[in-house]
Amino acid sequence: METGFVRGVIPPIITPVDGDERVDEGALRRMVDHVISGGVHGILSLGSNGEFFGLDREEQRRAAALTLDQAAGRVPVYVGIGAISTRECVRTAAMAGSLGAQAITILPPMFLSPSDEELYRHFLAVAESTDLPVLLYNNPDRIRVNLSASLVERLADVPNIVGVKDSSGDLVLTAEYIRRTRKKGFRVMAGRDVMILGTLVYGGVGCVAATANIVPALVVEIYEKFLDGDLEGAREAQFRLAPLRMAFNLGSFPVVTKEALNLLGFQVGEPIRPNARCTEANRAKLRGVLVQLGALKGEG
Repeated sequence: METGFVRGVIPPIITPVDGDERVDEGALRRMVDHVISGGVHGILSLGSNGEFFGLDREEQRRAAALTLDQAAGRVPVYVGIGAISTRECVRTAAMAGSLGAQAITILPPMFLSPSDEELYRHFLAVAESTDLPVLLYNNPDRIRVNLSASLVERLADVPNIVGVKDSSGDLVLTAEYIRRTRKKGFRVMAGRDVMILGTLVYGGVGCVAATANIVPALVVEIYEKFLDGDLEGAREAQFRLAPLRMAFNLGSFPVVTKEALNLLGFQVGEPIRPNARCTEANRAKLRGVLVQLGALKGEG
């Protein structure tokens, strides 16, 4: 299975919504153009920053379809799956295939605490239901399930399970994913924006980075300078990005991504309830981070 396209910077694109919490088509299309113009190498629709959990089935389908239509083959589009039951994940995988997605990503079932064997059977069933390349998505802070290195090593033998996005924040675990699968053509991507360079140095192939919604060119700079052998330049770009990622704690997850984009003038709407906008004080702090980064002009 061809997996060469699984690389580089992939933003989990936010889903702009209107006052009725329905997908805002115009704003979503503008977001797709924004990240592509920033040089990204792919787009993830219906990721956690895309608030998949707040969209019903029809709105999920609409968001993915609009993203694919606007991307128009310029970059690969991945569709995220975050359902609890295996049956629902299989249904969403079929939807992604019918829309023409290039790949899917799958979270472990949230709320449950499945064993490694239950997780193996779950991911295997979804993978066997589709011809699409499958990326696992490890996010233990949100899901409360951590994909062990031994489980990922085992799943890497499934023909169309081609990689993993690791948002654990544990570089030891990321490195173990890479070490154990490095001879299998398996692709490991950073899921923590402050660990992009570290993952690349260990042998990862890129990142799925929420900050690439906001400053795509800066995130791409980390990746491209690393590929060019400019380790110092890549490190400086990583350090410049860090304050923005650290500012994500100024609101409930994933509110700050939308807040930053609204401050930049993209008009992407409100967070999907029950999440709410940042406080005025925290919004002012976020504005300061964006000004310091050079993404937003300061007053005066």
